[in-house]
Amino acid sequence: MTRHDLRKRTGLILALDVLSADRADLVLGSAAEFLDAVKVGYPLILAAGLPVVSCLAERLPVIADLKVADIPNTNRLICDQVFDAGASGIIAHAFPGQDSLQACADSAAQAGAALYVVTEMSHPGAQDFMAVRAEDMARLAVEVGAAGVVAPATRPQRISAIRKIIGPRIIISPGVGAQGGTAASALKAGADFLIAGRSIYEAKDPGIAAQELAYLER
Repeated sequence: MTRHDLRKRTGLILALDVLSADRADLVLGSAAEFLDAVKVGYPLILAAGLPVVSCLAERLPVIADLKVADIPNTNRLICDQVFDAGASGIIAHAFPGQDSLQACADSAAQAGAALYVVTEMSHPGAQDFMAVRAEDMARLAVEVGAAGVVAPATRPQRISAIRKIIGPRIIISPGVGAQGGTAASALKAGADFLIAGRSIYEAKDPGIAAQELAYLER
């Protein structure tokens, strides 16, 4: 088994967009038992440094949501650093093209980690430019051998369309909770894992909030 194997127990991934390692530790202390992974992005990594990935990886699989989108060599350098820190997966954009995305895929393969490719983001503005090419980006994810894709829980019909393209690959779906997406509709459309952030880490009791979302998976 490689470290990228994302085992589905609760089907819930926490988007941990807090601004300190202490706050991250506090939230995970309450919610970890209801999570399959934690997704960290620029807010926490810039605030706490890359070592926070190593600390979190001791508790749960970490997906680095850096939405990598650069030339191939730079993409490789970014991915290598994150995987060396202990991340199990990384999220990258497809729009820079196949060679750039392939660099991420190659880095992930070498590390025994996973690449998740953004097809369409969950906010309304994603419909301006991303939606019209989302299916092309899903096809590119398949071509480079990505473990899975990111598709919006806020627009479950897009999950269904992307599922037809990627087959059995993993779909992780952000936008549940604060952005308005519902767990039930995303799961029915074909999502494998739900991603929720503010509805958990801003809750009075993050553990209860996570448990309620995890319960919807059953």
